[in-house]
Amino acid sequence: MAQAAPMIAGQRTAPRDAWYWAAVLLAFLATLPPLLTHYPMMTDYPAHLARWHVMLQHGENPVLDGYYGFRWAWSGNLGADILIFPLAALFGLETGGKIILVMIPLLTGLGLISVERALRGRVGIGTMLAMATIWSPSLLMGFMNFTLSLALVLFAFAFWVRSEGWKWREAAFVPIGLIIWLCHQSGWGVLGVMVFAYECHRLHGTGATRFESIWRAALATVPLWLPILPTVLASQQAPGSFSYGRRPLMAKWIFWKTALRDQQGYLDVATVILFVALPVLALFTRKLDGRLGWAALLMALLSLVVPRHLGGGDYADYRLVAVSLMLGLLAIDIRPKDWALPMAAGPFLIRIAATMMAWKSHSLATTEMIKALDHVPRGAKVAFAFEEVTGLWPTPPNGHLGAYATVRRDALVNCLFAIPGVHMLQVKAPGWNFADPSQRYLLRRWQRVDLRNFAPAAKADFLWYYGARPPIAMPEGAEVIFRTKHSFLARMNRPAPPKPGAE
Repeated sequence: MAQAAPMIAGQRTAPRDAWYWAAVLLAFLATLPPLLTHYPMMTDYPAHLARWHVMLQHGENPVLDGYYGFRWAWSGNLGADILIFPLAALFGLETGGKIILVMIPLLTGLGLISVERALRGRVGIGTMLAMATIWSPSLLMGFMNFTLSLALVLFAFAFWVRSEGWKWREAAFVPIGLIIWLCHQSGWGVLGVMVFAYECHRLHGTGATRFESIWRAALATVPLWLPILPTVLASQQAPGSFSYGRRPLMAKWIFWKTALRDQQGYLDVATVILFVALPVLALFTRKLDGRLGWAALLMALLSLVVPRHLGGGDYADYRLVAVSLMLGLLAIDIRPKDWALPMAAGPFLIRIAATMMAWKSHSLATTEMIKALDHVPRGAKVAFAFEEVTGLWPTPPNGHLGAYATVRRDALVNCLFAIPGVHMLQVKAPGWNFADPSQRYLLRRWQRVDLRNFAPAAKADFLWYYGARPPIAMPEGAEVIFRTKHSFLARMNRPAPPKPGAE
């Protein structure tokens, strides 16, 4: 990889106005999906809203307290959970959540700009291309704490580069590392990899041997080590904290193939191929900045080594793939020509347009489906059923739609994250597995939905269903009282229990 000349303050040049302001514009355009739609098309987002609703009203809402327990615990997965306290107090829960959603892509885009300016004193092709990775599956699926931490990682790394030679840098990065870990431990790990790779490449460029460079680069990350012990302890306590899942090699291939999975399969796969090829081409033409290139390579290797389930979380490896692509693109060090600006921005503009159209359509449909809650009394028990057809390309957006029943009606629903030892939220009902993933009705394209034995409906007051196809059979006593094109709400009418002594 190319050895870039070290940048010091006096050598930094002013950014080329057209490229700099174009990149800033793209960062703001990245906020359009959540900014212009009422209901975000993010799979986990309604479950986050419901958890925050329970968290903020814990001890003050007897209806919710009867259904849910909440045990606050400091851990490496709290970014948005901490932010929602002041935002909900100022703007309300749902508006506060939307503000966080708008912040994440904006900060990520501005963070990409800050990294390239810190390294090269300008904004070029790498930043413009990397913008297309902002709306990765991690953000589309609603991994809010992780994506927030990743945005902060970019700013922290830019500060690490700019503060080279500052005597207080190591001391400053002790709290910085802790803050990023509190947002999400995977983001903290990404920062450690980026700092290590940067220092290793820099030291080797000053004449240090390869071994000496690796050793001293590892020591440079010591200020970030404070959260290691709580991370290890938490991962040991979480059930299923280390697992590769079924068919791990096939899963790794699928995760790379779907690294930018959004709406259009061919477009998304072609974009992944392009984003792998461009850094490789830059490497062979000596246009790849090793200060980021090695970090991209390490992230790619980690995505193959790290298990799917780590510390109680899912997709620990999958979320690293898009990070690897982002860093690989950001490592491309080419002084751009003005005519290349539209081409560099093209992948982002195409992807954000497709995302916007899908979000707009989804929000309109969700607005109609949410009207079902007009028929649900406060404190009801709602069994949510979600038809999830395996093999379809777009990420299913409504897997936790039922969580709005908790947000709007203080209802007990079966689609919240409440695994003991992993999540702070707990379902109190004893012996009742009424939590995620009980709402998922998995089937193949040729199969039909049969809800006769849908377990959560057995003890619920209402059954709320979403799916492209109507069920061929319903639970006993289900009476549909509200319907849209792809959803319905049914009241569960059960026969009264027999009186004592009756034959």
